[in-house]
Amino acid sequence: MSPDRQQPLRDDIRLLGTLLGDTLRAQEGPRLFDAVERVRALAKRARHGSPADFATLDRTLQELQLGEALTVARAFAHFLSLANIAEQHHRVRRRRDYERTTDAPQQGSFPDSFSRLLAAGVTPDTLYEHVRSLQIELVLTAHPTEIVRRSLRQKARHMAALLERRDRPDLTPAERADVLDSLRREVTAAWRTSEARAGGGGLTPGDEVRGGLVVIEQTLWDAVPQHLRALDRALRDATGRPLPVEAAPIRFGSWIGGDRDGNPNVTPDVTVQACLLARWMAADLYWREIDALRSELSMRDGSDELRARVGNASEPYRALLKEVRDRLADTRACLGRMLDNESLERASTDTRAYWQPDELAEPLHLCRRSLQQTGADIVAEGRLLDVIRRVACFGLSLARLDLRQDARRHTEALDAVTRQLGLGSYAAWDESERRAFLNRASRDEGRGIRAALEAKAQFSADVRDVIETFQAAATLPAGSLGAYVISMAGNASDVLAVEVLQLASGIRPPLRVVPLFETLTDLGRAGVCMRDLLDIDWYRKRSGERQEVMIGYSDSAKDGGRLAAAWALYTCQEDVVAACAARGVHLTLFHGRGGTVDRGGGPARLAIQSQPPGSVNGSLRVTEQGEAIDAKFGILGIALRTLEEYTTATLTTTLQPAKDPERRWRDRMQHLADASRAAYRRLVYGSPEFAAYFWSATPEAEIGQIKIGTRPARRVPADGSTSVEGLRAIPWVFAWTQTRLMLPAWLGVGEALEEALRDGHLDELTEMYDAWPFFRATLDLIEMVLAKASPHISERYDKALVPEHLWPVGEELRERLRRTVAAVLAVARHSELVEDNPILRRSIDVRNPYVDPINLVQIEILRRLRRAGEDRLLREALLVTVNGVAAGMRNTG
Repeated sequence: MSPDRQQPLRDDIRLLGTLLGDTLRAQEGPRLFDAVERVRALAKRARHGSPADFATLDRTLQELQLGEALTVARAFAHFLSLANIAEQHHRVRRRRDYERTTDAPQQGSFPDSFSRLLAAGVTPDTLYEHVRSLQIELVLTAHPTEIVRRSLRQKARHMAALLERRDRPDLTPAERADVLDSLRREVTAAWRTSEARAGGGGLTPGDEVRGGLVVIEQTLWDAVPQHLRALDRALRDATGRPLPVEAAPIRFGSWIGGDRDGNPNVTPDVTVQACLLARWMAADLYWREIDALRSELSMRDGSDELRARVGNASEPYRALLKEVRDRLADTRACLGRMLDNESLERASTDTRAYWQPDELAEPLHLCRRSLQQTGADIVAEGRLLDVIRRVACFGLSLARLDLRQDARRHTEALDAVTRQLGLGSYAAWDESERRAFLNRASRDEGRGIRAALEAKAQFSADVRDVIETFQAAATLPAGSLGAYVISMAGNASDVLAVEVLQLASGIRPPLRVVPLFETLTDLGRAGVCMRDLLDIDWYRKRSGERQEVMIGYSDSAKDGGRLAAAWALYTCQEDVVAACAARGVHLTLFHGRGGTVDRGGGPARLAIQSQPPGSVNGSLRVTEQGEAIDAKFGILGIALRTLEEYTTATLTTTLQPAKDPERRWRDRMQHLADASRAAYRRLVYGSPEFAAYFWSATPEAEIGQIKIGTRPARRVPADGSTSVEGLRAIPWVFAWTQTRLMLPAWLGVGEALEEALRDGHLDELTEMYDAWPFFRATLDLIEMVLAKASPHISERYDKALVPEHLWPVGEELRERLRRTVAAVLAVARHSELVEDNPILRRSIDVRNPYVDPINLVQIEILRRLRRAGEDRLLREALLVTVNGVAAGMRNTG
């Protein structure tokens, strides 16, 4: 009988649950512990029983004092967080067990992927060249609904490390007891840590910047060299050739401190501070590595080249590395002065500091050559190689910062300029007039508008902010910034405007300019826009025959529903690929994915391999947002698997792209998208009662006041209306996730599939599901979200919070959910949701009884908040429940 591979996970969850129970008894007393156990038993019975059982659960919670009910909810939230820690650790454990006990490599690993490619006819030389030239960038972004404090995430990492230590079979009884005591301390410390941040204030952009850098310092700094060692071994086995030392198939970018689209809190000064802080941390991390390396390289002999550099030093490596370490200390000190607002121009002339990665890499390469020439190759391939590879990956900025701004803000800035120059209103000009002006401005390198930019004091605050952002970018050390992303791009002039503003501001070298197509309309016009843009000679020359295009998953789904957005994104990529290919321009697609399925989230390998043919051509950029950063990179073992999957999926999709779908499949998908979009928009934007229902049935408004992120929930300030039009996609998804209706992921899907099924197209749909990766991936992810939905919880929100005349709206939504489930099951030929993923099915079933009571407590808190108005304690209590639901659902927005 084969061993049960899930038993260790169950053991860990049981252990952590027991420790939490002990903590509750010790910290809150037996009465509260008994209440938690009573509610837990009722919740489990309610999940498997009748509506009467659920009513009993609801009544029991209402009979508790609010403080007691909140503590119960908090206990369940902590249990769900502990279960998440155990599951993450178990993922690492299963991988290690698989590699140790199974002859075949794990699916998606380097050995598995390379062997499959070679077996399919890819030559070793082709495989090697494509691995060597991979360009993948993972872009870290702040999450407006990132609710878990860094201190609690740090405790979670400590607990995962202790679970890993506990797995060691050679621990003595005393060592095992020490691990258990340490776990008990961490559980107790987490329980006694407030979910609200100190002082009760919201996050600042600086908090977000530091939070984003933490994952690099604590995980990715070590994961990258380990990842590259694994890649090097697999490449040697597959091709006989090592990974080049300078190769960096995966790099990192960031939006944290640079994304100012609709966020007035991100100022030019915040951007400067974000860049400098990242460079300071890089200098500090390298200083630690060089200090350790200097202790390691104590050898007396060195090459003639090394001796010529350091003279007659008895320990030549240490002599050279002392210079490197001292320069890093100077770099750190210089950046510290810059962070203290010393002039960037004056500080950046400090020749003792490192400003370019090549300066730091050069002495390290010298040490490596010397070790190889003197017979110490094995030493050269150790810590020294790891540091060299870190320099290739992280540079001196760890993650280059992108700037992002709405296209309309650039239009406002140029309108102010043209008015001052007496040329009229740029904003009133049509596209051809705008291009003509921008073409003229490009010919004189922006000199004609430079004086107007310098006279910025007479402009509005918004225009000054745009101008000062460009001017600040021009002063930052080279390599600090990555791309300039234009939100809501729609025309070629939107891109040309940024290029001209860069010229006028003196940004050298220029940042690559990336249009972001977000709405369904803009996605549909993206190909036309790119053709217009790439037919402009000066732009083609300036961009170096390379173009990056970003596509937005969040706003497109909020605009027309998940199914319509998925198809619009697919066809947009096809059109942009064709436009660039016809002009000989290398394209990199930048996927603005969120953490949830509603916003393009899901397994990375599945997402990449279901892209249109030609859209992944050895290069890829993807956003990693807030909570997803911690889930994918918070633990070393999971970070390694994440990096591996991105690498192998990008490589495989480049060398073996999916086949073009059949014409009839495309036609059917278009029909599905049109029907889905129509059904979605009829309700969300066409029903006069829907918006009122949304605001009353969900906690969106109350959560927005907790200030758990720095970016406002709306692109523009609320005008007092009840429209959801201006609401950002993230809080839109977040609110429905809290009520567990999960509406943005499935609304419109059921109607579209039902129509196709009524018309006799079941066989065609199942054929598409079996043979078209895009369609299967789309439907599977929707099915996963449907499995997480709980309509009876949504109904409780309605009965407690929604005016009675709006109840029919919720009843209709739940009926649509039921029909959507039936339609998806019919196409997937499943008897129950996610039946082909028993691990996920069990995870959902285990969590539901713990999330249900949290929802019921949240409903009562919302009811009191809406009666009482502003109440700090109630808002902190709401945060506890928001945290708990998010932990149970494994995502927020």
